[in-house]
Amino acid sequence: MKRILLTPPERIDAAIQLPSSKSICNRVLIMNALAEGNGAVRNLSDCDDTQVMTDALRDMPPVIDIKAAGTAMRFLTAYLSVTEGTHTITGTARMQQRPVKVLVDALRALGARIRYTANEGFPPLEITGQKLDLSEISLPGDISSQYISALLMIGPVLKNGLRLTLTNEIISRPYIDLTLSLMKEFGAEAGWVSENRLEVAPQPYKPRPYYVESDWSAASYWYEAVALSEEATVTLPGLFRNSLQGDAKVAELFEKLGVHTLYNEDSVTLQKQEPSVLHLEYDFVNQPDLAQTFVVTCVMLGMPFRFSGLQSLKIKETDRMSALITEMKKLGYILLEEEGSTLTWRGNRCRKTEKPVIDTYEDHRMAMAFAPASLKLKELRINNPEVVSKSYPDYWGDLSAAGFQITEE
Repeated sequence: MKRILLTPPERIDAAIQLPSSKSICNRVLIMNALAEGNGAVRNLSDCDDTQVMTDALRDMPPVIDIKAAGTAMRFLTAYLSVTEGTHTITGTARMQQRPVKVLVDALRALGARIRYTANEGFPPLEITGQKLDLSEISLPGDISSQYISALLMIGPVLKNGLRLTLTNEIISRPYIDLTLSLMKEFGAEAGWVSENRLEVAPQPYKPRPYYVESDWSAASYWYEAVALSEEATVTLPGLFRNSLQGDAKVAELFEKLGVHTLYNEDSVTLQKQEPSVLHLEYDFVNQPDLAQTFVVTCVMLGMPFRFSGLQSLKIKETDRMSALITEMKKLGYILLEEEGSTLTWRGNRCRKTEKPVIDTYEDHRMAMAFAPASLKLKELRINNPEVVSKSYPDYWGDLSAAGFQITEE
């Protein structure tokens, strides 16, 4: 087991080139493939999730191993359903425990030929692609938005388009809107026709060149570092005020926690200031990937919080709610889970583990969210730090360039 020791700098003054948006990369790759064109996708992320998607779409092997890439599993399942040939799609042991039944049922309702090769409701899947004639489906809105995006993206190539009704509360709506915006940029006709109904016309995609912007989710860890520093200025190229990414909300939220965002022409600069609140409440239903960042930040600032809308965290790379509770206890803080969708911290403390070591649970965001805590703790050990390759391969190198000492133990 690999372990690193993080020792923070006295102050941070850095310019960091973030990875490009994984969310945009993986959507654009699918649309470009469905357009059957050679539109160049520039500034692709070099993270694991995008690499497995790129390799699969380029090589289309009989067995596609997407490793731990949940986005690739959902998007490729839909893509393979409308693409000629028979393929088996599989992944890591953890991926084979992540449910995919809702998506498979929806695709089967459209006429897709999909067979579970092991456990019902879970990968691996054997998929035989064909033309799908049906167009009307309904599924819960309170599931992962990746299921919804996967279905929307194949809509333009369906014989009669797609009419999708979402029941229950709709979570992660910004990710659905991101998908729709990108589809339109590739020539599709798609959008909301009511509060819970989406329609996609049977109008093929058009290939086009596309440049991918930097990742606001990755930016959140630098916002956290600035918030936990005594003195810090960080410039992040490739981020824009009018971003398609829902996680751009991080700038507004961190303004409350003491980080001011200065928007430049083609970058943002983060500046340290005093927090404007003593307690933070927020519903993360639309930005679940930011939850770990804000949990760690608030606890390290000594700021009680109540964060709701976290139900999707239980089906991510790990059960992130349980993981946060376990790892925070090592640092001497007691988080409470309420009704499976809310985490609170009221200032409760417990005895800290001597020389705590943060476990990462094969989850990139656990590693990246906890690393800046070293600024308050003065040192922190993290197990299996290599998990960051899933979305931000250069994370540890960027921390080192910003002055953090990183020692392998």
